[in-house]
Amino acid sequence: MGHGRYIEPPKGQYQVQSGEKLELQYVILPGESRDLEISIDLAGPGAEAHIKVLYLCKADEKVRIRVLMHHRAPGCHSTQLINGIAGGRADVRFDGTIVVAPDAQQTEAFQENHNIVLTEEAKVVTKPQLEIYADDVKCSHGATVGRLNADELFYMRSRGIPEAEARTLQMLSFLSPVIPEGREEEIESALRGL
Repeated sequence: MGHGRYIEPPKGQYQVQSGEKLELQYVILPGESRDLEISIDLAGPGAEAHIKVLYLCKADEKVRIRVLMHHRAPGCHSTQLINGIAGGRADVRFDGTIVVAPDAQQTEAFQENHNIVLTEEAKVVTKPQLEIYADDVKCSHGATVGRLNADELFYMRSRGIPEAEARTLQMLSFLSPVIPEGREEEIESALRGL
């Protein structure tokens, strides 16, 4: 938690009061099956919450990410960015819901979930949702599931970069917005093992 007090809630439940800022960052590495459930109430005017999640799967991991972001007060701001790469027979599911209460005017809430699938057997299901009951808001959500960009790989290979290195560079670039500071080498090493 940034400004204000830190509350250690049970089971991923957070309440953010007026003027407070909550920042959460999660990293799920290869070999970890995880059921990540986060519920955040922005309960006071001007409260903020920002979530970043990075996941890497290379085998038969099962990853479930559920986020409920509830804007209950006016002038609150939230962002969610979940990026990941699924290989092997991984099964990844994202359910994200932003709820904006009738009194939560001047809300700004943004949710993005971007995924790369490396194999035919890997599965990613993404379900971003908005429930907006106020009029004066700026809210958006989006999700993508795709593969590594073949044109980018071709370009890097034509410049003498070996295919494995080109793939690693492309994955690093994709994940860069959610890589925690100081963990770049660890993430790069994990990517080389995918």
